[in-house]
Amino acid sequence: MPTTVVGSYPKFEVAKEALRRYRKGDIGEEELDKAIMEATKLVVKDYLNAGIDIISDGEQRREDMAVFFAERLEGFRISGWVRVFDNIYFRKPVVIGEVKFKRPITVKDWKYALAFSKGRPVKGIITGPYTMADWSFNEYYKEREELVIDLARALHEEVKELERAGAKYIQVDEPALSTHRERQDMELAREALREVFKGINAKRIIHICYGKLERLFPDLLEFPVDQVDLEMKNSGYRLLPVLKEYSFDKELGLGVVDVHTLRVESVEEVVRGIKMALEVIGPEKIYVDPDCGLKLLPREIALSKLKVMVEAVRKVRKELGSE
Repeated sequence: MPTTVVGSYPKFEVAKEALRRYRKGDIGEEELDKAIMEATKLVVKDYLNAGIDIISDGEQRREDMAVFFAERLEGFRISGWVRVFDNIYFRKPVVIGEVKFKRPITVKDWKYALAFSKGRPVKGIITGPYTMADWSFNEYYKEREELVIDLARALHEEVKELERAGAKYIQVDEPALSTHRERQDMELAREALREVFKGINAKRIIHICYGKLERLFPDLLEFPVDQVDLEMKNSGYRLLPVLKEYSFDKELGLGVVDVHTLRVESVEEVVRGIKMALEVIGPEKIYVDPDCGLKLLPREIALSKLKVMVEAVRKVRKELGSE
């Protein structure tokens, strides 16, 4: 039962300030890179302090999971600010031409994390083609399917770059799937993932969180991935009976801490969640992580949740005789 993270971590001030100054034109790419490397080092230090087995770069350069990729792919422009919920806004990507890969997008920051990881694997993470299309205005493609597949082909090039750099775990984030359950959406997302992961030997992971995830079954079982990473804690582990009903046989990324609350779970609380999952799936197929990215939490809360999570896993391992 390796411990891991979904991706994002609270942004350190050095990264926030550098991104602000970069946007204003006060600093160049080289100064921004130095700041992002420094922030990534701090992220990795926290992960190692918590005892996480498979880490990420903390996404310190990414201001938004869709905009970040749209700005770096051919065929997009970025519109003004759009409200998502509460006081959370993002700049909506707009597709204005054929979507194409230009150059590596995440590899540099992945390498920064690897340099400080002390041998821990670093997960490569991208925003998926279905979500990129769903969260963008399309002013170019006649059919949405064409846009999604072109995005998949472009992102496939990024995945190849990550694997070439040495990534053994590659995760595709598809949160938009939780809001669409029509058969054609599931089929389109599956075909897009097949394109993204074509010829890839790294462990293939899809992450989906929130919404009525049970509606995605049984179609999700046919997706070309090795691991399905799902939010569980926030929804009270209501998906576990669904996994049992469909004899879920892929690896499971098991979300055991809620990233939408400042309350830090107790070790016993997380242990109970893991044991509930063990009634459905064997420990050799479980990867334990938070429900989603940690970026909206204060750093001290995020780190505390990770420490509790790791301690709970160690306790369960000990009971199982595997630690």
